[in-house]
Amino acid sequence: MVTTAAGASAGSRGLARRVAGSPWAGYLARRLGGVAAVLAFLVVVTFMIVRLVPGDPARQIVGLTAGEEEVRQVRERLGLTEPLWRQFGSYLGGLAHGDLGTSFATGQPVSSMLSQRLPLTVALATSALVVVLIVAIPLGTAVGVAQQRGRARAATSSFGVGASVLGAMPEYIAGTLLVFVFALKLRWLPVQGGAGFTSMILPSLSIAIAPAAVLTRLVRNETAAVLSQDYITMAMSKRLSNTRLFLRHVVPNVVTSTLTLGGLILVALLGGTVVAENVFNMPGIGAEIVRAIVKRDYPEIQGIILVLGLVAVLINLIVDVTLGLLDPRVLTRTRS
Repeated sequence: MVTTAAGASAGSRGLARRVAGSPWAGYLARRLGGVAAVLAFLVVVTFMIVRLVPGDPARQIVGLTAGEEEVRQVRERLGLTEPLWRQFGSYLGGLAHGDLGTSFATGQPVSSMLSQRLPLTVALATSALVVVLIVAIPLGTAVGVAQQRGRARAATSSFGVGASVLGAMPEYIAGTLLVFVFALKLRWLPVQGGAGFTSMILPSLSIAIAPAAVLTRLVRNETAAVLSQDYITMAMSKRLSNTRLFLRHVVPNVVTSTLTLGGLILVALLGGTVVAENVFNMPGIGAEIVRAIVKRDYPEIQGIILVLGLVAVLINLIVDVTLGLLDPRVLTRTRS
């Protein structure tokens, strides 16, 4: 029995040493350390910036006609008369217990507001990402093949110009044009966005146009680069079918590049929801943070930025881990 226990203990220690010495251990440690550093930076910087911006939350609450004594009482009630270091300590203490604070304007817990509004924002960003992937991957691959084979040169050149223009188009311009054409002129879709399928189409398209153009160009370039390699020419000389050629050589490269940029695109789409939700009057996080900034609602601003930052770093962490699983060379390349 003692021998068995000792053997099990030795085996556990050996497994622990192998895990600790594997590339994954250092890779995950660096990524998790980066997540912690980014979140700590967000907490400190957001706390300081919202208090450095001109404006008094108490004055926003009581109104411009209220007397100074009433403003002072509200500031005391909100804890704004305390020294900054004490306010920051209280904020950190709340975060340690999962408390994001209470809205100055509504008196509602920030976590409750987020639970009501965040799902719509995530649904909007996710639906926009689906549009980006559906458009960018097939179109970019087709144009890349045509470009490499020297077909339709005028069309591929026009594609490059169009992708550059669309990639630089701001969300509010895209949203305004979409509303004008499809909602006001053609009357195919509702003006106001919402959780319904048809109400989600225009907001999703407005924030998907620019990222789709960027990703399409990346997929086109990646496809053309892969098809120009010598080993592809050799594979074609062996009469390897086009399907096997694409699945074995083109798809892995396109998937890796798409994943690398896809995480950044999803983060950008989350940022784009701020514009889309205000253009289409959607009750999501993007619309709420604009109201919170106008009202100088410190707890809401801090809570929204922290949660969106957490979502962003988790997305990038998932992408990094997925890339490590698909291509183990990433682990050693990152370490070096």
